Amino acid sequence: DVYKRQGEASAMVLSDDNFATIVKAVEEGRSIYSNMKAFIRYMISSNIGEVVSIFLTSTLGVPDGLSSIQLLWVNLVTDGLPATALSFNPPERDIMNRPPRKHDEGIITPWIFFRYLVIGSYVGLTTVGIFIYWYCYYDWAGDGHTLVSFSQLSNWSECTHWDGFKVANFSPDYDFTANPCTYFTIGKEKASSMSLSVIVMIEMFNALNALSEEQSLFKVGLLGNPWLLLAIASSITLHCILLYTPFLGDIFGVVPLTLSDWKIVILFSAPVILIDEVLKFFARLRSNAEAREWEEKHK
Repeated sequence: DVYKRQGEASAMVLSDDNFATIVKAVEEGRSIYSNMKAFIRYMISSNIGEVVSIFLTSTLGVPDGLSSIQLLWVNLVTDGLPATALSFNPPERDIMNRPPRKHDEGIITPWIFFRYLVIGSYVGLTTVGIFIYWYCYYDWAGDGHTLVSFSQLSNWSECTHWDGFKVANFSPDYDFTANPCTYFTIGKEKASSMSLSVIVMIEMFNALNALSEEQSLFKVGLLGNPWLLLAIASSITLHCILLYTPFLGDIFGVVPLTLSDWKIVILFSAPVILIDEVLKFFARLRSNAEAREWEEKHK
């Protein structure tokens, strides 16, 4: 039976031994492998970001910026569509110019894992950072919310012992007169909404980064994978429906964002593209060095 199967395989290969077909098959295999790595890179860096966010929140002592149901929303809804669309990435232009992979090379190399950590750390830092920014520094929000010091925010659980602490009732939905300490629990909905929006928008920008493992996004362009653009547009639309639909807002603990809020969200989110561009630059240097080494060995 084994010999029979080997014979069938040989017959299949010999029935089409055109060199162009072989090259096309190798290109397709490399493309599938590359898209698989893009999917893994996108999902792992996202999950690392969420872990870093939770760790930082606990370490700094600030209120939780994201609830469990909000994290579930990010993982199941907003991340799922772009991650699926990455499987439709076209083959990269230089994919056939790369030397063969080592037979024992894993999908996640130390360098790739370092990239996961860098992007994931940025996701976590910005998610917590914008939450702190709303409470401590966002004085041009236009909603009249009370700014507190970082020391107060990180020690919010001791609020009941603060003498003379008062906050403004910046929305008809809140009344902090009787208990101003609820400003850090009930009153955190806007800050939490901005944190959730930052993590969603960073994931959308990071999906664009995943169009190529090493080539600059500015060189690859945005139109290489129209399915990814559709997935990003759909994810953002779903997120806006969540923010601006009252009954969904009550379920997920979010409120609508103003234009000023969105400006801050984009300002915190967009730099992930520049960070990945720097990482891609060093990745290209590594790949070029490895290619020269391989050529020297196989002259």
